[in-house]
Formats: sequence, C-alpha cells, structure tokens
Amino acid sequence: MANIIYGMLNVAQTALLTQQKALDVTANNIANVNTEGYSRQRLNMEQNEPVRYEGGTLSTGVRANRTIQRVYDRFLAAQRAEAASKEGRWEAQRETLEKAELMFDDASGYGLNGALSEFWNSWQAVANTPSGYTERATLLSNAENLTLVFNKMSRDLTQVQTDSDVNIKGAVDDINTLSSEIAGLNLKIAEVEAGSLHSANDFRDQRDMKLKALSGLIDVNSFEDADGYLTIISTNGHTLVDRTSSWNLTTNTNADGFQDVFWESRSGVQQNITNDISTGKLKGWLEARDTIIPDYLTRLDDMAVATATAVNIQHNSGLDLNGNAGLDFFTPFTGASDISVNSSIASDTNLIAAAANTENVPGGNSNAVAMAEIQNQLLMSGGSAILDDFYSGLVSDVGRFVSQAQVNGDHQSMVSMQLDTYREEVSGVSMDEEMVNMVQFQSAYTAAAKLVSAVDEMLQSLIAMV
Repeated sequence: MANIIYGMLNVAQTALLTQQKALDVTANNIANVNTEGYSRQRLNMEQNEPVRYEGGTLSTGVRANRTIQRVYDRFLAAQRAEAASKEGRWEAQRETLEKAELMFDDASGYGLNGALSEFWNSWQAVANTPSGYTERATLLSNAENLTLVFNKMSRDLTQVQTDSDVNIKGAVDDINTLSSEIAGLNLKIAEVEAGSLHSANDFRDQRDMKLKALSGLIDVNSFEDADGYLTIISTNGHTLVDRTSSWNLTTNTNADGFQDVFWESRSGVQQNITNDISTGKLKGWLEARDTIIPDYLTRLDDMAVATATAVNIQHNSGLDLNGNAGLDFFTPFTGASDISVNSSIASDTNLIAAAANTENVPGGNSNAVAMAEIQNQLLMSGGSAILDDFYSGLVSDVGRFVSQAQVNGDHQSMVSMQLDTYREEVSGVSMDEEMVNMVQFQSAYTAAAKLVSAVDEMLQSLIAMV
C-alpha cells in the first residue's frame, strides 16, 4: 500500500514539474509576441517509463521532453532568404536610379531640354537683329547656361555612381560583420545543444535573422549540418561561413576608379567575384553603377559632342562683326563634363559669326539662321534622329528603368510579405492560443497540486492506521 501511495506522490510531483515547465514556455511565448524573428516554442510531453507491478505494468505519470521544440519551417526560411535577396537588388537599384532621374527633370524649365530651346531661340533672335548687343549677350548667356547644364548633369550622374560605390564598400563591411556573427552563433548553438539534451532556440532565431539580412545584401546558399552548424556559400562557390569560421570579402579599385568585390582565401589570395553577384543590394548598386548610369553618361556625352561639333562647323563657316571667319563656338570638349563656350567669344560678343561668308557685315544673318536650324538636323543615332528626339528617348529610358525597378521591387516586396505572413502563421505567437494553453496548463498544475494533497491525506491515514 505504501509503495502505491508513494508512486502516486511521484506521479503528482512530475506532473507539477511538467506543467510548471509548460507554463514557463507559454510565458516566454507571450513575452515575445512582438519580438521580430521569434519562433514560437512548444513543450512536448511524454509518458514516464511504466514500472512492473504485480505481474503487469503501472503508468508513472508524465514528463517533459528536455528539448523544447521550436516551431519552424526550414524550407520557408530558405524561401524568405531568397526573396530578401531579390528584393534587395531592386530596392537598391530603384533608390539609385531615382536619384539619377532627378537630373532629367525638365518640369521646372531649367533642365537640358529648356536650355537647348533657349539656345536655339537665341540664335533666331540674333538672326532677327544680327548686330544687336542685347541679342548677342543673351545668346552668350544661354550658351553658357547650356554648357553648365551639360556639366552639372554629367557631374551629378557621376556622383550617383560614386554614392553607389560607397554603398558597395559599406555593404561588403556589413557582409563581413554578419558572416562573423553567424559563425559566432554557430558556436553558441553547438555548445548549448551538445549531447542533444538542450535546444538553442533563441540563438537559432538570431541566426535566421542575420542570414536574412545577409541575403538582402548578396546572393548566398546555406545549409545546416547534423551538428547544427550553418554553412553559407556565396556566389561561384566561395565560402563565407563554415562551422565556427568566417571568410571576408574585400574591395579593390578597378580601372574606372570604382570598387570591385573580392573574396579572400585563408592564404590571402583574392578572387574577383563582382561579375558573379546576381542578386542582393550589391547587385542593384553594381548594375546601376557599372551599366545603367554609364549608359546615361555615354548618351549625354554623345549629345553634347554632336551639338558642339555641329555648332562649331556651322560657326566656322560664318563671319563675325569684324569680318573674320567664325571661331570654334565651343572649346575644348570631350563630352558633357567639360563642354564650354570659347573664352574669346565669351569676352567679346562681336566674335559671334551671324553672317554667312557671302554676306556683308554688319547686317548679314544667314549663318545665324543656319545655326538655329541645327536643332532640326539628324545628328543623332547614326543620322536618324534630331537632338530633341534623342534626348526624349534618353529621358524615356531613364523613366523606364526606374519604373522597371519599382515594379520588380513591389513584386518582390509582396512576395516577401506573403512569406512573412505565412511564417507568422507557422512560427508566430498567437495570443489567443497561448492564453488557452496557459489556462490548460494552469488547470493541470492545480489538479496535480490537489493530487499531492489527496496523496498526503492518504499517507497520513495510513500512518494513523499503523
């Protein structure tokens, strides 16, 4: 009889301890209901080993599994990391191209389109009054404004490239930091879970968050081995994290003066992986810096050179107010960045050649008329487009690239949100569910406590009988 009573007391005791542990897990879930990246935890209960009693077996109550289960979907985590990488690419590209788009905004009337219009209109005004000082001064002012607009657009676009370059270098530093932190968490997880007696759920949540952040910067593949270590491999098979070790990325200046991304081996050998990066913010910045913005600059240079060359050729064929052949109107220039008005003309408006070489001066205006007509010449795209159409095409492409980045970014953002929502359904904390669990475990705890009281009374009665 005494053995049975003591067995019941042991059943009540393990029930109390198990329900208490379940309440602790529930309390932790409730406390972290708003913690980003937290995965809901669950205490798994199982029966104690039965004992043999009078030729049969007798149950001995409940016990808590030592490993607290982390409610987690590994495949979903991989999908979220991939989505973060794609979203990062388009987000970085959109932010960069939106800055570039501002340089092509002619809504205020102070853009390149307006500057060109004023320049051609000024030549028409000179044609109407060939020897007028005011008209010539206005032409000079508008010409200088045109060169300044070209210069500023080129300078601002180059600055966008430089900003992207700075972001790339900063992203490499962040990648190295995250890789090192993930390697550190690998060690912590392995230490906690040594022997499989305990679970490092909190450290695993932290590691998943850092992996997602890392994926947002560069495309990576990851897998977890049987010991709980997360291995991370970057583009082209270069290892970033292996068990408790991490490898660094670095940057070196290329021929264009920008930073290329290199993976560095343990022996110090560096391999250029710039062209292998396919997603993540690094890809967005690299794409904008090395492909899209250079295309804008090239087309802007082509436009500046074509304008200056045509104007110079026509101006050389005319006569200024002194009866001399016209000088180069723009000099020197290699592109939009350095185009400028000839300093001699800038200091003496009489050197503006408005007359044709067959006309008398002052009074001749045929060359000024021809200069105004340059805007209608097929100077661009291999002789198939006028300046206005070429520039309109450039502006259209600028807007198209921004729109493309926006659409793709919105799509990937929606995918990420859907995956995050699904992740919350799987791993997130439901207050309603946790409150139900709390009441359930509390009731079980109270019942176990009453069982202890009942067993105690039985034991006291037995002692009194003896």
